[in-house]
Amino acid sequence: MTDDVLAVHGGAPLHGQIRVRGAKNLVSKAMVAALLGETPSRLFDVPAIRDVEVVRGLLGLHGVKVSDGADDGELVMDPTNVESASSDEINVHAGSSRIPILFCGPLLHRLGHAFIPDLGGCHIGPRPIDFHIQALRQFGAIVDKTPEGMHLTAPNGLHGTKLELPYPSVGATEQVLLTAVRAEGVTELRNAAIEPEIIDLICVLQKMGAIITVHTDRVIEILGVPKLHGYHHKPIPDRIEAASWAAAALATRGEIEVLGAQQADMMTFLNVFRSIGGQFEVTDARVPRPGVTGVEGGIKFWHPGGELQAVALETDVHPGFMTDWQQPLVVALTQARGLSIMHETVYEQRLGYTEALNSMGATIQVYRDCLGGTPCRFGRRNFKHSAVIAGPSKLHAADLVIPDLRAGFSHLIAALAAEGTSRVYGVDLINRGYEDFEGKLAALGAHVERL
Repeated sequence: MTDDVLAVHGGAPLHGQIRVRGAKNLVSKAMVAALLGETPSRLFDVPAIRDVEVVRGLLGLHGVKVSDGADDGELVMDPTNVESASSDEINVHAGSSRIPILFCGPLLHRLGHAFIPDLGGCHIGPRPIDFHIQALRQFGAIVDKTPEGMHLTAPNGLHGTKLELPYPSVGATEQVLLTAVRAEGVTELRNAAIEPEIIDLICVLQKMGAIITVHTDRVIEILGVPKLHGYHHKPIPDRIEAASWAAAALATRGEIEVLGAQQADMMTFLNVFRSIGGQFEVTDARVPRPGVTGVEGGIKFWHPGGELQAVALETDVHPGFMTDWQQPLVVALTQARGLSIMHETVYEQRLGYTEALNSMGATIQVYRDCLGGTPCRFGRRNFKHSAVIAGPSKLHAADLVIPDLRAGFSHLIAALAAEGTSRVYGVDLINRGYEDFEGKLAALGAHVERL
């Protein structure tokens, strides 16, 4: 039997304290941004996750010297000798991450050409890269598609342009930012994503010497500069991981303090958490507390006892309810009394994980209709993107196969909340975005073991 299997002995509340580091969705992009500088960059509080290793490998292939700094979680990236990498070498990483598409702009600026292999990532919808390519062409790139990937050149350099996103996509916004900062002239991006990780990436680029203005109504303006230098940056904490542990506390009727979690970027989640019946306390970083190592602040989440209440939710782009929050929370909603509704408007194929929950005793029905206040772009299309969760349901152990990163952590929460011993297959996928999740489970008193 593969060692990619975890036996989870469920049915016991999780109690204790864990810590989250820098946000996965910022750290990997900040690492790519280091390519744009002409001096070394230092990134702090970097989680030891698979996505970081992938980007570290890709940077190394392109001549960036990446080393561990003096502090735990510190990365030093020296882009002094950026060079071309062979398509065969890059293809080793194809399928393991969608990050390579974001290398296009920085490599075009540094080398004048780039190669991007076929892209991987979690299978939760097609997430087309058409806009990435269209935007790069508007900047002046020439894109040649081949069976093994895409070859890009910029014989006349890259120039600022006006773009408008059909949907405020995080990835497309990152692409424009990483390309526009050194493109000649002004770039105006309309209908941009404004997630906290996007704003933090803008902070990184500004530290490097970029000139970026965030206007109202999702408009970002970038004045290109000829050169950028390295940065020193501590990223915002991972709000997805923090919410995942919060949902685990609720589903298992436990109490988890998530050190490093910040209230400001989680306000939408915290409102929903409280509406369901969960309790939380924001702890101040400046006040020492009994039994706590150091004085780092965070958020303590707990189930106060009694019944949880059903809610109706729609995922949305920031400042709405984040799509990556819904899978862990749906597990907790199986324990709430009444009918809860989850309308997924960001990814059209993100509710497949509910079949596994039903096999454990949950009662979840998925629908093609928009079960929300307003129709979304998936309405009238053949996507089951709304779910009705009837509860409370007594969950029992089952054999589970992890389909993608966030659904995988949700399956893990379900196994922890269920009576009996579940076998969870493919758990190494969770390492893509959750640092040392097995160590954290142990710290919370969970009984899990590799098979």
